[in-house]
Amino acid sequence: MSKIEIHDVVFKGSFPRYTALPEGDLPAYAFVGRSNVGKSSLINALTGRKKLARVSKTPGKTQLINLFEVEKEWHLVDLPGYGYAKESKKMRKKWDQMVRNYLQHAPNLVLAFVLVDSNIPLQARDLEFINWLGEKQLPFALVFTKVDRHRKRKDREAKINAIKSGLLEYWTDLPACFEVSAIRGDGKEEILLYIDTLNHSLPSS
Repeated sequence: MSKIEIHDVVFKGSFPRYTALPEGDLPAYAFVGRSNVGKSSLINALTGRKKLARVSKTPGKTQLINLFEVEKEWHLVDLPGYGYAKESKKMRKKWDQMVRNYLQHAPNLVLAFVLVDSNIPLQARDLEFINWLGEKQLPFALVFTKVDRHRKRKDREAKINAIKSGLLEYWTDLPACFEVSAIRGDGKEEILLYIDTLNHSLPSS
């Protein structure tokens, strides 16, 4: 298994809607999940940067579509979290619509990585969002975050399997799944290799 090393990451800007994104044909991979699921920490771990994405103890800090160019080969897209945030219901609805519009209409989106906290039971908001992706036939993978917080391997497996079982009440099969820890680096290599594999499977322009 070859190791993926990221050397070049360029911040391309923050955008209020998908139509404001710069033109180009690089494949894009979006990261999305409930607020406080560990998205910013994972993005920093994947890219080997400590402060690429903003990490905060206050949920809801990502409020725009943040675009990063990785190795001049693909775009990493940091989307606003859904669910809890110390903002008005109107603002949360605006962010939610921004995310859904991007996922449905962004021309170069290959896949969305949907982050789910592995430490808590399946949340209704996660289930609704994942099922919406299925209804819209949008490609995604599941990323179970914060696995380092499980004291024992069997506890980690039990909680993740419980989440999967909840999803399988609605799904025949689940997409690709990853178990990650931004602190220990678990799952980082697997996600980067998955992106690399998808990039190489895309038709040449």
